[in-house]
Amino acid sequence: MLQKALWLILAAIHFLPALAFIRPAALTTLYGVASDDQLYLLMQHRAALFLAVFIACLWAAFMPDGRKLAVVIVAISMLSFLVLYTMAGAPEGLRTIAIADLVGLPALAGVAWFAFRA
Repeated sequence: MLQKALWLILAAIHFLPALAFIRPAALTTLYGVASDDQLYLLMQHRAALFLAVFIACLWAAFMPDGRKLAVVIVAISMLSFLVLYTMAGAPEGLRTIAIADLVGLPALAGVAWFAFRA
């Protein structure tokens, strides 16, 4: 039960960025990127990748066989952003995203422990 709850927490963290794939107008709301900006397409692609992370979390919540791979996918997503954010000097405009990922790290650590314990 705890594992499922942790996976659902991770899915929730990735829900809004994933939603931007289905509702592209959310890109302007979430990130301030106008639809005529060249970055809009890149952000739509980013949203598609977040949809994959979201689905991986949901899958892992209900299908134990996929949990190890899901841990790797979520860890790459969250940890790479936090490293890049820190290396870029912690830009103020990205602080909310960093906080969301930081809040999710205990859940990620928990699911990783459950998935990889011997």
